[in-house]
Amino acid sequence: MTFEVLRDRGNEVARRHGIVHELPDDLRETYGKFNIDLPAINGDGTWTLPMPARFVIDRAGIVRSVDADPDYTQRPEPDATVAVLRGLGA
Repeated sequence: MTFEVLRDRGNEVARRHGIVHELPDDLRETYGKFNIDLPAINGDGTWTLPMPARFVIDRAGIVRSVDADPDYTQRPEPDATVAVLRGLGA
């Protein structure tokens, strides 16, 4: 790829943008049944996940597009992201 993609360990960036949520106890139990150790994966001991989101930021650091939805089943469409990138000449 000719552009950077963020890997947000510990949800630090997501937290700054207000798109992190704490998993409720019932989901923690479900994750445990699948041997998913989210606190270890996060690397910070938290049971948090970011909201699915897409931020397209140009080379000058200007946010050109944001797509975020608190409903985790609603994900940004890849085609929409590609269209935004093409519009920026990426």
